[in-house]
Amino acid sequence: MASFTFVGQEYRIQVGKNDYFTDLLFFHRGLRCLVMIELKITDFKPEYLGKLNFYLEALDRDVRKEGENPSVGIILCKSKDDEVVEYALSRNLSPAMVAQYKTQLIPKGVLEKKLHELFRLNEDSKK
Repeated sequence: MASFTFVGQEYRIQVGKNDYFTDLLFFHRGLRCLVMIELKITDFKPEYLGKLNFYLEALDRDVRKEGENPSVGIILCKSKDDEVVEYALSRNLSPAMVAQYKTQLIPKGVLEKKLHELFRLNEDSKK
């Protein structure tokens, strides 16, 4: 049984007359809270946390349902300097974390095999 339920991608939050969009929004069944994930292709910057807190506040005020716990935020970055993250999070009141993602290439042999399979399927469908 999955603990995460997908709520939306580019999930729209309206504050005042402005629209804002979170990258990914989930609901965690066990924690009973919304989990927002912001994806960054750059190194962590402290200002990302301000944006995250703004979104979490908007989710809690306008989207969270009665009986649900406060929303949680995750920032996934290309890389992070642990000391910068520690400083940025030290006075933060919202439940948030910063993580570094890692990219991994498919092994060349697997990629070649899959391309040959795709080519064969394409040829078979033309017959």
